[in-house]
Amino acid sequence: MSELYFDHAASAPRRDEVSQAMLPWMHGVVGNPSGSHRAARLARKAVEDARDEIASLCGARPGNVVFTAGGTESCSLAVLGVARRHRRLHERSAVVTSAIEHHAVGDSALMLKAEGITPLTLGVDSEGVADLALLSEFLQRGDVALVSLMTANNETGVLQPVNAASALAREAGVLSHTDAVAAAPWIDLRSIDADLLSLCAHKIGGPVNAGALVMRGDYPLDALSPGGGQEKGRRGGTVDVAACVGLATALRCVDRERDVTNLRVTALRDQLVAKLITLPDCQLTAPQAQKVPGTVHVTFAGVASDELLFLLDLAGVCASAAASCSSGAAVSSHVLAAMGVEADRARGSLRLSFGAETTSDDVGAVVHAIADAVQRLRPQSSSGR
Repeated sequence: MSELYFDHAASAPRRDEVSQAMLPWMHGVVGNPSGSHRAARLARKAVEDARDEIASLCGARPGNVVFTAGGTESCSLAVLGVARRHRRLHERSAVVTSAIEHHAVGDSALMLKAEGITPLTLGVDSEGVADLALLSEFLQRGDVALVSLMTANNETGVLQPVNAASALAREAGVLSHTDAVAAAPWIDLRSIDADLLSLCAHKIGGPVNAGALVMRGDYPLDALSPGGGQEKGRRGGTVDVAACVGLATALRCVDRERDVTNLRVTALRDQLVAKLITLPDCQLTAPQAQKVPGTVHVTFAGVASDELLFLLDLAGVCASAAASCSSGAAVSSHVLAAMGVEADRARGSLRLSFGAETTSDDVGAVVHAIADAVQRLRPQSSSGR
């Protein structure tokens, strides 16, 4: 049985070019980039070359890329680091996030409440788009340290008005941050007008535990993990040379292939949606919203996601219900709840995400597998009522 991989939004297939670029830094002597001998200098050059390339591909100055152990740490560093520095210098501080942010952002904002920093939440409409009118009201408070709005939602693929939000924040003298992890395969990162931008390698064909916080300026930021002064004091600890190289290589590949990939994957997405919505009780999430090409989110009334995913797995389909950061636990989606999706329908959510290697035959096969699984589940769900 061949595998149908439709879970790129959780982790994209590792690129051969990435593996080859990382290989020299995966065995033997890998010097500490902070050292002074030849092995250390070679490691430092590899790290700095990767840093410069990432900065260029993100529209930042060389040196303003902070390497992290993934997207979660990058987002936490942005939210906690900026807010804590602001609080030390001001009597009052607040951070603004949206109701659909990844937990890396949302939970970080909630953590700050215990430190006397006010978390403010932007609601979204039924299409999952953040409320900029409410953002304008929040910015009038005069105590906002940071506005964090993701570029594309990791569950639904819905694009957010990041540039407009950043413009409002900048006008109020407030820093802006965007979680660009879900958008990076599809959006030119240089076009995103946020002060701080979070990246993750394994969503773009790179290694896990590799990420970066890209800063478009020298902004005040408290380190979450102080150490030996690495990363200009913004993040302590010895960086993983292979991870840095892998992230830069993956980003280069994505940037080089983006236009062709987007065109091809958009056609496949439209083909998939056209077939899925013909299935009984299947509803496309946020049908009017602008989305990234590679994510399709639907819900099935009267079907449980965990049961559906179990049958799909038996059929060789890799997919997910929503975000993939819950250790396999069946948890309700805060994104769908914020959009006002009814609980029964949200219970039957399915996210299909794909990439450049996905084919038209794959799309046809996955629709057949979904139709078969839903048909098998419906008698069980009906008899249980």
